[in-house]
Amino acid sequence: MPQRRQQGKPARTVLEQKIWERGETLAEFVEYAERFARQVGERGTLSERNLKRLVAGSSSNSSPIGQPRPATSRLLERIFGLPVDILLGSPNSSHGADKELQEELRQLLHVSGRLDAPLLAVLQDQLHAIRRLDRQLGTVVTRDEVTVKCQQVASLLTHSTTISTRSRLAALLSEFETLAGWQALDAGDVSNAWHHYEQAKGAARESGLVAFETHAAAEQAFVLLEIGKYSAANDLLAETRKRAEKKTNNELRAWLAAAHGEALAALGESLESLCAFDRAIALLPAESSCEDDPYVALDPIHLNRWRGHALTRLSRPEAVDVLSSALKRLDPTFARAEASLRTDLASAFFHRGEYEGARNQATQAHILASDIGSLRQLRRLNLLQLTR
Repeated sequence: MPQRRQQGKPARTVLEQKIWERGETLAEFVEYAERFARQVGERGTLSERNLKRLVAGSSSNSSPIGQPRPATSRLLERIFGLPVDILLGSPNSSHGADKELQEELRQLLHVSGRLDAPLLAVLQDQLHAIRRLDRQLGTVVTRDEVTVKCQQVASLLTHSTTISTRSRLAALLSEFETLAGWQALDAGDVSNAWHHYEQAKGAARESGLVAFETHAAAEQAFVLLEIGKYSAANDLLAETRKRAEKKTNNELRAWLAAAHGEALAALGESLESLCAFDRAIALLPAESSCEDDPYVALDPIHLNRWRGHALTRLSRPEAVDVLSSALKRLDPTFARAEASLRTDLASAFFHRGEYEGARNQATQAHILASDIGSLRQLRRLNLLQLTR
């Protein structure tokens, strides 16, 4: 029978009291929590059986219950806006905690209210510095730092009340989250990558800037490519390119065209893929655009490298020459890009029957990918079976 509030019976925990205030049974709240988790990209789950234990504050033998799993705790905290320790505590002891929470909120609002243009510039500089470390040293060095910065900027955004400041913070958060998503993807954690891109898209919408929205959505397409959802990735990138037309700068549109070219190559659409890369070349400006736009690492060398990746997917023999040319001119500080390029080159040599060249490139790619923690490239290399 559905459990509803029993008249005259006090709530055993703040959590039970909050659910009663919503006028829901435990089963109804579990259904809501599942919908909420999907909408906001949370990975926490909640069963009715587990919820009964949590609202009781003790187990069937009256012993105190332990803490729920971290993901479940975070889900409950996001729904109610209260720490899980308070939610699982007695309602009678929550009044003092409420005052502490009010004071904490005042402090957070005060801190966010002190943000000005110079401080926002400092946060932007920190993003640039982390990107520089990430591209050369990889996920193993910078991933934890990026996670912390995502949380920090998200907190500042949540407690900022100035529209212009919120817009800039939201754009910055979108950039941090897309970086976190790319790191998770490179580390082989596709589920976490998807979650970060969902967060990035939400922040981009808050910024009100189409460039950040299209960039975050397009990057999420690489998760789809990674798990073999080629048609879905193609549809997403085609739609994103259409939305970006005449609303974003040429550099971003060139990047979107190249990304679409990769998806088309994954589908085996050779002509359409190469046409997309030709369009990217035509759009690419001589110099990088304004720093206020989403960051994309794109110049003629990177674009040639990307085209070579597509040619490799298509098993085109000219892939070796295109990739070899890009490798000679590639900035050596782009370690992740080099690992990917050498992996592509190993595959391209292999498809041409040049096995010695394939083994040489695979060996160098394996060393580099291991150094920077790129499980994504290591998996690709293992499929080639050239480094054993």
